[in-house]
Amino acid sequence: MDDYYLIFDMLNRKNLNKLDFYIETPGGSGEAAEEIVGFLRNKFQNVSFIVSGEAKSAGTLIVLSGDEIFMTDSGSLGPIDAQVKIGRGVISAYDYIEWVKEKREEAEKIGKLNPFDATMVAQISPGEISGVYHSLHFAKDLVVEWLTKYKFKNWNITETKKVKVNEKKKREQAREIAEQLTDHSKWRSHGRSIKISDLRDIGLKINRIEDDPSLAEIVYRIQTIIRLLYVSTSAYKIFATSEEKILKEAIPINKSLKIPKGEPVVVEIEPKCPKCGKIYNLYAKFVSDPKIDEDFRKKKRVAFPKDSKLKCKCGFEIDLSGIRNEIEIKTGKKIIT
Repeated sequence: MDDYYLIFDMLNRKNLNKLDFYIETPGGSGEAAEEIVGFLRNKFQNVSFIVSGEAKSAGTLIVLSGDEIFMTDSGSLGPIDAQVKIGRGVISAYDYIEWVKEKREEAEKIGKLNPFDATMVAQISPGEISGVYHSLHFAKDLVVEWLTKYKFKNWNITETKKVKVNEKKKREQAREIAEQLTDHSKWRSHGRSIKISDLRDIGLKINRIEDDPSLAEIVYRIQTIIRLLYVSTSAYKIFATSEEKILKEAIPINKSLKIPKGEPVVVEIEPKCPKCGKIYNLYAKFVSDPKIDEDFRKKKRVAFPKDSKLKCKCGFEIDLSGIRNEIEIKTGKKIIT
């Protein structure tokens, strides 16, 4: 949602009818994507999206709200099957629903489940099933609505048979595309790269940027600069218009991270405020144990913040997302907040 507020602030003052939006993202919140699209479509009469890197998951949702989609050969979208947290892991909502259907059919056919499946099914609540179902259909509903309203708004006749296209046909086509993009059995992986040819095969009209060499040069130059910034700086998010640029930077760990040997249950972190230099004494735990909190409070250490943000006394907001990611990668464990 932070991205939504930044995009709103940067673009709300623009007095334009048309927006060209270069987007590169591994994904994120579907709800945030809905907010971003709602603002863009209310603010601008025509919105085109340019994809040269990856615009996966929620990024794909945003792109599918455009009047036009421009992609390079290196660009890719991704499946939009919702990823839901079940127990300790994150799985595809599509896979979850398919598994439940399979076990229901199996029970109806032979009258029982094997002991392992019966144990698994017994742990599922009706609310959990309902939540997963709605998560899966949330993305579908958005795609159907946006494709029909924006991408297909000027589609009045089919290209091959020259048949007139009505609203019902537009919605049917949009639904078919949404079904294919949420079909985990088709793409196999949520991170799968869906290229121009794949998108055209499922019924989406994509403008290939390489067909316009001058445009391709501009877009690839943008992509190269973005890559150089990510490699040579601590920036992990970039927002830019012709007038202003905002970079979100992660706080480097350097020597502030202390990971015990073996199977750690807690790590100590000492991030430094880049504005005033104040050092904070934090700890991050991997098990839910109140005694850990009690022990570290005695050491005058503060628990790792839930939103990975630490407000310094000087007023600077320290973003600990980079530190959190590095800790979880190095330990192979998720921080419990």
